[in-house]
Amino acid sequence: MVATQTPVLETLRHASNARVDATLSALFEARPATAPRLEAAMRHGLLVGGKRLRPLLVYLAGRALGADDEALDAPAAAIELIHAYSLIHDDLPAMDDDDLRRGQPTVHIVYDEATAILAGDALQTLAFEVLANTPHPRLGSLVRTLATASGRDGMVAGQALDLDAVGGHPDVDALAHMHAHKTGALIEAAVRLGGLVAVAETDPRLEALSRYARAIGLAFQIHDDVLDVIGDTATLGKTSGADAAREKPTYPGLLGLENAQLKAQTLIDEAIAALAPLGENAVPLADLAHYMIERDH
Repeated sequence: MVATQTPVLETLRHASNARVDATLSALFEARPATAPRLEAAMRHGLLVGGKRLRPLLVYLAGRALGADDEALDAPAAAIELIHAYSLIHDDLPAMDDDDLRRGQPTVHIVYDEATAILAGDALQTLAFEVLANTPHPRLGSLVRTLATASGRDGMVAGQALDLDAVGGHPDVDALAHMHAHKTGALIEAAVRLGGLVAVAETDPRLEALSRYARAIGLAFQIHDDVLDVIGDTATLGKTSGADAAREKPTYPGLLGLENAQLKAQTLIDEAIAALAPLGENAVPLADLAHYMIERDH
Protein backbone atom coordinates (compact mmCIF):
# COMPACT_ATOMS: atom_id res chain seq x y z
CA MET A 1 0.00 0.00 0.00
CA VAL A 2 1.43 3.36 -1.03
CA ALA A 3 0.41 6.40 1.03
CA THR A 4 -1.06 9.41 -0.71
CA GLN A 5 0.90 12.62 -0.97
CA THR A 6 0.32 15.12 1.83
CA PRO A 7 -1.43 17.67 -0.46
CA VAL A 8 -3.99 14.97 -1.34
CA LEU A 9 -4.67 14.28 2.33
CA GLU A 10 -4.91 18.01 3.01
CA THR A 11 -7.53 18.33 0.27
CA LEU A 12 -9.51 15.45 1.77
CA ARG A 13 -9.16 16.93 5.24
CA HIS A 14 -10.35 20.38 4.22
CA ALA A 15 -13.33 18.89 2.38
CA SER A 16 -14.20 16.75 5.41
CA ASN A 17 -13.90 19.71 7.78
CA ALA A 18 -16.12 21.84 5.55
CA ARG A 19 -18.81 19.14 5.46
CA VAL A 20 -18.87 18.45 9.19
CA ASP A 21 -18.65 22.14 10.11
CA ALA A 22 -21.62 22.88 7.87
CA THR A 23 -23.57 20.03 9.47
CA LEU A 24 -22.70 21.20 12.98
CA SER A 25 -23.46 24.85 12.28
CA ALA A 26 -26.85 23.92 10.83
CA LEU A 27 -27.81 22.33 14.15
CA PHE A 28 -27.84 25.79 15.71
CA GLU A 29 -29.44 27.57 12.77
CA ALA A 30 -32.37 25.19 12.37
CA ARG A 31 -34.31 26.42 15.41
CA PRO A 32 -34.41 29.37 17.82
CA ALA A 33 -32.35 29.11 21.00
CA THR A 34 -34.38 28.23 24.09
CA ALA A 35 -31.49 29.28 26.37
CA PRO A 36 -29.23 31.73 24.47
CA ARG A 37 -26.32 31.65 26.95
CA LEU A 38 -26.27 27.85 26.86
CA GLU A 39 -26.33 27.88 23.04
CA ALA A 40 -23.46 30.37 22.96
CA ALA A 41 -21.39 28.17 25.29
CA MET A 42 -22.15 25.11 23.14
CA ARG A 43 -21.04 26.97 20.03
CA HIS A 44 -17.83 28.07 21.73
CA GLY A 45 -16.95 24.52 22.74
CA LEU A 46 -17.88 23.03 19.39
CA LEU A 47 -17.30 25.51 16.59
CA VAL A 48 -14.25 27.51 17.71
CA GLY A 49 -11.32 25.65 16.14
CA GLY A 50 -10.47 21.97 16.23
CA LYS A 51 -8.68 19.55 13.89
CA ARG A 52 -11.81 17.40 13.30
CA LEU A 53 -9.74 14.21 13.10
CA ARG A 54 -12.56 11.96 14.30
CA PRO A 55 -15.03 13.12 11.64
CA LEU A 56 -12.27 12.70 9.05
CA LEU A 57 -11.87 9.09 10.19
CA VAL A 58 -15.62 8.58 9.73
CA TYR A 59 -15.46 9.90 6.17
CA LEU A 60 -12.29 8.04 5.16
CA ALA A 61 -13.41 4.71 6.66
CA GLY A 62 -16.85 4.99 5.12
CA ARG A 63 -15.50 5.89 1.69
CA ALA A 64 -13.04 2.99 1.87
CA LEU A 65 -16.02 0.62 2.10
CA GLY A 66 -18.17 2.39 -0.48
CA ALA A 67 -20.34 4.85 1.52
CA ASP A 68 -21.14 8.27 0.11
CA ASP A 69 -20.42 11.50 1.98
CA GLU A 70 -24.05 12.49 2.53
CA ALA A 71 -24.73 9.28 4.43
CA LEU A 72 -21.62 9.89 6.55
CA ASP A 73 -22.48 13.45 7.59
CA ALA A 74 -24.63 12.53 10.60
CA PRO A 75 -22.20 10.05 12.23
CA ALA A 76 -19.30 12.44 11.53
CA ALA A 77 -21.18 15.23 13.31
CA ALA A 78 -22.22 12.94 16.16
CA ILE A 79 -18.67 11.83 16.95
CA GLU A 80 -17.46 15.44 16.97
CA LEU A 81 -20.29 16.46 19.31
CA ILE A 82 -19.23 13.75 21.77
CA HIS A 83 -15.58 14.79 21.45
CA ALA A 84 -16.41 18.46 22.06
CA TYR A 85 -18.50 17.64 25.12
CA SER A 86 -15.65 15.53 26.52
CA LEU A 87 -13.16 18.38 26.10
CA ILE A 88 -15.44 20.89 27.83
CA HIS A 89 -15.80 18.58 30.82
CA ASP A 90 -12.13 17.55 30.77
CA ASP A 91 -11.10 21.21 31.08
CA LEU A 92 -13.27 21.86 34.15
CA PRO A 93 -11.65 22.78 37.49
CA ALA A 94 -12.70 19.43 38.97
CA MET A 95 -10.96 17.59 36.12
CA ASP A 96 -7.82 18.95 34.39
CA ASP A 97 -8.54 22.61 35.25
CA ASP A 98 -7.36 24.03 31.91
CA ASP A 99 -7.75 27.67 30.88
CA LEU A 100 -6.90 27.18 27.20
CA ARG A 101 -8.26 24.89 24.47
CA ARG A 102 -7.69 25.15 20.71
CA GLY A 103 -5.90 28.44 21.30
CA GLN A 104 -8.98 29.96 22.96
CA PRO A 105 -10.13 30.34 26.57
CA THR A 106 -12.01 27.25 27.72
CA VAL A 107 -15.79 27.30 28.05
CA HIS A 108 -15.84 27.62 31.84
CA ILE A 109 -13.46 30.60 31.60
CA VAL A 110 -15.53 32.44 28.98
CA TYR A 111 -18.87 31.65 30.65
CA ASP A 112 -18.83 29.91 34.03
CA GLU A 113 -18.43 26.42 35.43
CA ALA A 114 -22.13 25.59 35.66
CA THR A 115 -22.78 26.74 32.08
CA ALA A 116 -19.81 24.68 30.87
CA ILE A 117 -21.21 21.56 32.53
CA LEU A 118 -24.60 22.12 30.95
CA ALA A 119 -23.06 22.87 27.55
CA GLY A 120 -21.22 19.56 27.65
CA ASP A 121 -24.38 17.74 28.70
CA ALA A 122 -26.34 19.32 25.85
CA LEU A 123 -23.70 18.49 23.23
CA GLN A 124 -23.66 14.87 24.38
CA THR A 125 -27.41 14.43 24.03
CA LEU A 126 -27.41 16.34 20.74
CA ALA A 127 -25.02 13.73 19.33
CA PHE A 128 -27.62 10.99 19.81
CA GLU A 129 -30.40 13.24 18.53
CA VAL A 130 -28.43 13.73 15.30
CA LEU A 131 -28.02 9.98 14.83
CA ALA A 132 -31.60 9.17 15.80
CA ASN A 133 -32.95 11.62 13.21
CA THR A 134 -31.03 9.89 10.41
CA PRO A 135 -32.81 6.98 8.72
CA HIS A 136 -30.48 4.01 8.27
CA PRO A 137 -31.01 0.23 8.21
CA ARG A 138 -28.28 -0.18 10.87
CA LEU A 139 -29.30 2.77 13.05
CA GLY A 140 -29.35 0.60 16.18
CA SER A 141 -25.77 -0.48 15.55
CA LEU A 142 -24.67 3.10 14.93
CA VAL A 143 -26.24 4.35 18.17
CA ARG A 144 -24.88 1.40 20.16
CA THR A 145 -21.37 1.95 18.78
CA LEU A 146 -21.36 5.60 19.81
CA ALA A 147 -22.95 4.96 23.22
CA THR A 148 -20.53 2.16 24.14
CA ALA A 149 -17.50 4.19 23.10
CA SER A 150 -18.70 7.25 25.02
CA GLY A 151 -19.77 5.84 28.38
CA ARG A 152 -18.79 3.61 31.25
CA ASP A 153 -17.09 1.06 29.01
CA GLY A 154 -15.34 3.69 26.90
CA MET A 155 -14.30 7.33 27.16
CA VAL A 156 -15.85 8.13 30.55
CA ALA A 157 -14.21 5.05 32.04
CA GLY A 158 -10.92 6.26 30.62
CA GLN A 159 -11.41 9.69 32.18
CA ALA A 160 -12.07 8.05 35.55
CA LEU A 161 -8.93 5.93 35.23
CA ASP A 162 -6.99 9.06 34.26
CA LEU A 163 -8.11 10.88 37.42
CA ASP A 164 -7.25 7.83 39.54
CA ALA A 165 -3.76 7.73 38.04
CA VAL A 166 -2.79 11.31 38.97
CA GLY A 167 0.14 11.21 41.37
CA GLY A 168 0.35 7.42 41.05
CA HIS A 169 2.83 5.10 39.39
CA PRO A 170 1.05 2.92 36.80
CA ASP A 171 3.11 0.75 34.49
CA VAL A 172 3.02 0.96 30.71
CA ASP A 173 0.26 -1.65 30.41
CA ALA A 174 -1.98 0.22 32.87
CA LEU A 175 -1.36 3.48 31.02
CA ALA A 176 -2.22 1.83 27.69
CA HIS A 177 -5.42 0.41 29.22
CA MET A 178 -6.46 3.88 30.39
CA HIS A 179 -5.75 5.55 27.05
CA ALA A 180 -7.47 2.76 25.09
CA HIS A 181 -10.63 3.99 26.78
CA LYS A 182 -10.10 7.73 27.20
CA THR A 183 -8.72 8.43 23.70
CA GLY A 184 -8.87 5.19 21.74
CA ALA A 185 -12.55 4.37 22.23
CA LEU A 186 -13.82 7.36 20.25
CA ILE A 187 -11.19 6.90 17.55
CA GLU A 188 -12.25 3.27 17.11
CA ALA A 189 -15.90 4.33 17.16
CA ALA A 190 -15.21 6.85 14.39
CA VAL A 191 -13.94 4.24 11.93
CA ARG A 192 -16.64 1.75 12.88
CA LEU A 193 -19.36 4.36 12.42
CA GLY A 194 -18.03 5.10 8.95
CA GLY A 195 -17.78 1.43 8.14
CA LEU A 196 -21.24 0.59 9.46
CA VAL A 197 -22.81 3.14 7.14
CA ALA A 198 -21.51 1.03 4.26
CA VAL A 199 -21.51 -2.62 5.41
CA ALA A 200 -23.09 -5.02 7.90
CA GLU A 201 -21.60 -5.66 11.35
CA THR A 202 -20.48 -9.11 10.20
CA ASP A 203 -18.22 -7.74 7.45
CA PRO A 204 -14.63 -8.73 8.38
CA ARG A 205 -13.28 -5.41 7.10
CA LEU A 206 -14.83 -3.74 10.15
CA GLU A 207 -12.47 -5.69 12.38
CA ALA A 208 -9.55 -4.61 10.20
CA LEU A 209 -10.67 -1.00 10.70
CA SER A 210 -10.91 -1.58 14.45
CA ARG A 211 -7.35 -2.95 14.61
CA TYR A 212 -6.17 0.08 12.65
CA ALA A 213 -8.02 2.44 14.98
CA ARG A 214 -6.76 0.85 18.19
CA ALA A 215 -3.18 1.24 16.99
CA ILE A 216 -3.49 4.84 15.81
CA GLY A 217 -5.47 5.75 18.94
CA LEU A 218 -2.60 4.73 21.19
CA ALA A 219 -0.02 6.26 18.86
CA PHE A 220 -1.99 9.52 18.88
CA GLN A 221 -1.99 9.61 22.68
CA ILE A 222 1.73 8.83 22.92
CA HIS A 223 2.42 11.64 20.48
CA ASP A 224 0.24 13.99 22.53
CA ASP A 225 2.34 13.09 25.59
CA VAL A 226 5.49 13.80 23.59
CA LEU A 227 4.15 17.15 22.42
CA ASP A 228 3.33 18.10 26.00
CA VAL A 229 7.07 17.76 26.67
CA ILE A 230 8.59 19.28 23.53
CA GLY A 231 5.79 21.56 22.26
CA ASP A 232 4.92 25.11 23.22
CA THR A 233 1.60 26.60 24.28
CA ALA A 234 1.19 28.78 21.17
CA THR A 235 1.69 25.84 18.82
CA LEU A 236 -0.36 23.32 20.80
CA GLY A 237 -3.32 25.60 21.44
CA LYS A 238 -3.34 24.40 25.06
CA THR A 239 -0.97 24.76 28.00
CA SER A 240 2.28 22.86 27.42
CA GLY A 241 3.86 20.97 30.32
CA ALA A 242 0.47 20.60 31.99
CA ASP A 243 0.75 16.83 32.42
CA ALA A 244 4.00 17.05 34.35
CA ALA A 245 2.68 19.91 36.46
CA ARG A 246 -0.29 17.75 37.52
CA GLU A 247 1.87 14.66 38.10
CA LYS A 248 -0.02 12.76 35.41
CA PRO A 249 1.69 9.57 34.18
CA THR A 250 2.83 9.81 30.55
CA TYR A 251 4.66 7.65 28.02
CA PRO A 252 7.78 9.86 27.93
CA GLY A 253 7.81 9.70 31.73
CA LEU A 254 7.68 5.90 31.72
CA LEU A 255 9.64 5.07 28.57
CA GLY A 256 11.80 8.13 27.99
CA LEU A 257 11.20 10.58 25.17
CA GLU A 258 13.02 8.69 22.40
CA ASN A 259 11.49 5.31 23.25
CA ALA A 260 8.03 6.87 23.40
CA GLN A 261 8.52 8.27 19.89
CA LEU A 262 9.71 4.87 18.66
CA LYS A 263 6.67 3.18 20.23
CA ALA A 264 4.35 5.59 18.42
CA GLN A 265 6.01 4.83 15.09
CA THR A 266 5.76 1.06 15.69
CA LEU A 267 2.03 1.44 16.33
CA ILE A 268 1.60 3.39 13.10
CA ASP A 269 3.30 0.56 11.20
CA GLU A 270 0.89 -1.92 12.84
CA ALA A 271 -2.07 0.26 11.91
CA ILE A 272 -1.10 0.42 8.26
CA ALA A 273 -0.55 -3.34 8.13
CA ALA A 274 -4.07 -3.86 9.52
CA LEU A 275 -5.54 -2.05 6.51
CA ALA A 276 -4.36 -4.70 4.02
CA PRO A 277 -7.84 -6.29 3.57
CA LEU A 278 -9.21 -2.95 2.34
CA GLY A 279 -6.66 -2.60 -0.47
CA GLU A 280 -6.00 0.68 -2.22
CA ASN A 281 -9.26 2.18 -0.93
CA ALA A 282 -7.55 2.49 2.45
CA VAL A 283 -4.56 4.55 1.24
CA PRO A 284 -5.95 7.82 2.68
CA LEU A 285 -6.35 6.10 6.05
CA ALA A 286 -2.72 5.01 5.91
CA ASP A 287 -1.63 8.53 5.11
CA LEU A 288 -3.72 9.88 7.96
CA ALA A 289 -1.97 7.50 10.35
CA HIS A 290 1.36 9.13 9.48
CA TYR A 291 -0.15 12.60 9.78
CA MET A 292 -1.48 11.93 13.28
CA ILE A 293 2.00 11.52 14.74
CA GLU A 294 3.79 13.97 12.49
CA ARG A 295 1.50 16.89 13.32
CA ASP A 296 3.02 19.63 15.45
CA HIS A 297 -0.26 21.22 16.54
